[in-house]
Amino acid sequence: MFSGRGRRVAACTALALSAGMLLSTPASADTPAPVATTEKKTSSFTPPKLVRPAQDGARAGAQNAEAGSPLLSDLDLDGSDDLIFRAGNGSIYSSAGPDEVQLARVDNVAKDIIPIGDQGGEAEPELLVLSENGALTLYKDVAPYGTPYEYAVGGGWQAYNKITSPGDVNADGRADVIARTPEGQLYLYLGTGTMSKPLGTRISVGGGWNVYDQLVGLGDGNGDGRADLYARDNAGTLWFYAGTGVTSKPFATRKSIGGGWGIYNQILPAGNGALWARDNSGSLYLYTGKGNGTLNTREKVGATGDFAGIEQFALAGNIPSTGKDGFYARDTAGTMYWYGPSGTGKVNPRQQASTAGDWQGAVWTSVSSLNPDNSQDTVQNVDGDLWIDGMYFVGSGWNTYNAYAGSGDLSGDGKGDLLARDRSGVLYLYKGNGEGDKFATRIRVGTGWGAYNKLFGAGDYTGDGRADLLARTTSGDLYLYAGTGNATAPFKGRVKIGSGWGTYKHLAAAGDLNADGKGDVVGITSTGDLYTYLNTAPGKFSTRARFGGGFQIYNQIG
Repeated sequence: MFSGRGRRVAACTALALSAGMLLSTPASADTPAPVATTEKKTSSFTPPKLVRPAQDGARAGAQNAEAGSPLLSDLDLDGSDDLIFRAGNGSIYSSAGPDEVQLARVDNVAKDIIPIGDQGGEAEPELLVLSENGALTLYKDVAPYGTPYEYAVGGGWQAYNKITSPGDVNADGRADVIARTPEGQLYLYLGTGTMSKPLGTRISVGGGWNVYDQLVGLGDGNGDGRADLYARDNAGTLWFYAGTGVTSKPFATRKSIGGGWGIYNQILPAGNGALWARDNSGSLYLYTGKGNGTLNTREKVGATGDFAGIEQFALAGNIPSTGKDGFYARDTAGTMYWYGPSGTGKVNPRQQASTAGDWQGAVWTSVSSLNPDNSQDTVQNVDGDLWIDGMYFVGSGWNTYNAYAGSGDLSGDGKGDLLARDRSGVLYLYKGNGEGDKFATRIRVGTGWGAYNKLFGAGDYTGDGRADLLARTTSGDLYLYAGTGNATAPFKGRVKIGSGWGTYKHLAAAGDLNADGKGDVVGITSTGDLYTYLNTAPGKFSTRARFGGGFQIYNQIG
């Protein structure tokens, strides 16, 4: 199965770009051919079966409390919300049926999924889908089958690192939406009931919400008819915010639910004032509500690992991650392989991603997706000619650079960008056009980058949802450069992660290995052992875990 970009017509015109300026001349027939292309694979996936524990008397209070809240994701109209999720293969499924939910997406992965219940009065729920480039789309009357009609809500939603629905805030019978900026400012969007303009003008709720790495809308969890909210901080403590019904201050002072919630990579509402929580093993747990905002002891749902392979649950509280799903590895014979994320903190078995020997001698770098398909791209320098994915000729004159990196959107416009370092150590930023075939004129980032023998990154390492960069010195020190979202000054000052990273012959940003929304790292030692480092934001990594040996057969990963 080819990637979204691979499915495009290869003969389409690509505009050339020199190392510093755009050219208007399209690539001609005698343009040098790239070394090779990759055939992108996807992880296999079988939708898990969801069997809820039976209701009993202990849950009666919570069930009554929830009775007045609108259902947000009842796709099969059976009176209870369904799970909706994006799998590792990029498709959207639900617990209402075994098949893919048919949304009219073309090369745009659903970065986040926000069900908002019945807004138009026709029973089936509406669904908001956020793409990598910040476009928000509403799908009307979504069901487990068929293709619902879509409405473009608009662009610019990449300004927020989390968008979700707490339920009905203002008691008008329609679910509403909240959105948080990386700086921690929270905004409320009231539902309008109009499909072509489903959300009203935003209302400022207040600041300081960046202390939480997960925001989970609950519906009415305490029986007062108002939408409530859970929030988890970086220490793993879960907090309850009762709804007030006041749109300018929709949530009351927080109350602690308890600690230990850091073991879960995604937390999401389960209806009836309850929560689902999934851990790194892929196991799902149900916390039923007591009807007052507190929770009963957890119950395991299904077997261990049943819910692995799901990259993003609808209404999950985490900051979603897209852009790079695993890493490429080239063996000494010149064949490329792909290792996809398992969702459990490990990598799946390799899949061959090129014709045997095609990549022998190629100069390449793997970067976070340059279009909204959640599939990493390859940048190849072929005798000074730059190619993207072996299909798009960018331009000539790129021999001035000796290193490339692409950690995602560094300029805040929702489009993947490229970093290039010249031989004097000056780093430049090339803003992408969102299609992966052209860049804007370069922007000078700064000097002194020759101190690093490895520049890499894919996604967020600091917990604010912005793309960041990692850099290793020749002495083995690893530094983190937090992204700012500003193209003219894309990074904050460096922060040291630690020493001893020189033990790795190869390092790569693997994207999000455990589906918690944070970027992770893999390293291969000279003896061929592969280790994984899971990000425990802000700006920290877990103790390394050995995945396995035999990786000395590769001479480059990325």
